[in-house]
Amino acid sequence: MTRIVITGASGQYGHMATDKLIALGRAEDLILITRTPDKLAHRKDQGCEVRYGDFDKPETLAAAIQGADKMLLISGTRVGARVIQHKAAIDAAMAAGVSHIAYTSFVNIAESNPAIVALDHRETEELIKASGLAWTFLRDAHYADAMILNAGPGFIASGTWLTSTNGAREAMVWREDCVDCAVAVLTTPGHENHAYHITGPHRENFAEVAEMLNRHLGCTISVIETDDDSMYAMFDALGVPREPVDDQTVAGLPWNSDDMVSFERAIREGALDICSNDVERLTGRKARSVEEIILAHADFLKSHIPAKA
Repeated sequence: MTRIVITGASGQYGHMATDKLIALGRAEDLILITRTPDKLAHRKDQGCEVRYGDFDKPETLAAAIQGADKMLLISGTRVGARVIQHKAAIDAAMAAGVSHIAYTSFVNIAESNPAIVALDHRETEELIKASGLAWTFLRDAHYADAMILNAGPGFIASGTWLTSTNGAREAMVWREDCVDCAVAVLTTPGHENHAYHITGPHRENFAEVAEMLNRHLGCTISVIETDDDSMYAMFDALGVPREPVDDQTVAGLPWNSDDMVSFERAIREGALDICSNDVERLTGRKARSVEEIILAHADFLKSHIPAKA
């Protein structure tokens, strides 16, 4: 029996991965680590083992990971300040005898990428390689869910999409496609010491995405190009913190503005203009598109169209 430990198991990614592994009959193989075990009480009824563990309290992690063969290390939410957290989990995995870490990384971790997330993921990948454990890096692109389902309602309601990406493109990916790739890596052989670029099927800019929203929903969104200073000003006005704050969401946005503005710059400079077929390679089906996520959630998105006077 190969036991799989999942960090951050009460988050969106962890919840989805757990559901899919249970559906494959792997419930008894799962060790779910969370800072809030009460949130996962139902997982015990499903046959999983739930353990308390906190990235910020390394002493809690060694016991939490004990007995696991593989780890799904889901990156923390403290963008720009999470390498120490990840190191604690990697050290605990080494001490507990874990043989293989699958890590949710980022589509481009090159030093030339100005997005602050790239630094977190680059340093974490280096730590995992230095551990001597087998590794798989799931280099996820920008989540389509984040732009369409989190930020999209605000664009629809206001009729304005402010951006500093200057028409550059990226291949946004469904979070669920990323999770399906992780599950494949954890449950099928041959992925040790491989990095996969988990992207959507099409390279698109925000103007093209806005056109899809307008066409399918009947809304009217205008994309307005601006600069980074104006992006900061917009997020400041919304009350979005510049640096990360754990478990905080403002106006539907769970991020910090240093993260988002540097992300826009990364798109603008072409650092996220990467498109691969690794979703199909890992899952046997094609990656789903931004247009498909709009259509799948059309009723929800339409509910944010302002009523006509």
